[in-house]
Amino acid sequence: MEKLKSFYLFKHLTDAQFKRLEEISNIMDYKKGTILFFEGDEAKNMIVLLDGILQVYKTDQKGNKVILHHFFPVDVIAEIVNLEHMRYPASAEFETDGKALVINYEHFENEFLKNPEVAFAFIKSLSKKIKYLENVIATNMVMNSTARVAKFICEHGHEISSLKKSMIAADLNMTPETLSRILKKLSTLGLIEKRKEEIVILDKEGLETFYL
Repeated sequence: MEKLKSFYLFKHLTDAQFKRLEEISNIMDYKKGTILFFEGDEAKNMIVLLDGILQVYKTDQKGNKVILHHFFPVDVIAEIVNLEHMRYPASAEFETDGKALVINYEHFENEFLKNPEVAFAFIKSLSKKIKYLENVIATNMVMNSTARVAKFICEHGHEISSLKKSMIAADLNMTPETLSRILKKLSTLGLIEKRKEEIVILDKEGLETFYL
């Protein structure tokens, strides 16, 4: 909890307020493959991802996963669902072992969102999610496959070593085979270097020319 004092949503809290936050919260550990919530579940808690990788997805009529986004720590998960008192519109599953701060949202809303600084930080977090959506639309509807891979590498370079190729491919709506071909192409061009499971950026400006 001490580490969360600098988190943008909580950094304006007084010591007394932060102690109250601790009282209405629990830090939960999750194993890889654990479902954090299912589509249609009621959202009673606000969730802050502290550790691990969380996959948010919907399921099509054939039972296939359609990846919407991957969340990395530290981030608030689906706060729009809390604010609007909705049910979750998608499901979330841990792709690695993880940890989350689970906050009783009813208490948080009544006791903390009346604080203008906390409310403003909450709005900024919602704005961040809108940018996520804009990025998904732009990436999947405008860019070709090479541009999507180049953009993903530039934006997630520090996290990419912890991601499996199948996970990256699903996030980019392409097959693992297509991803492998593009990575080989970018490596041949001298823009990246593959070291075992790690992808090292050699020429970020060169990668950016594919999508900027």
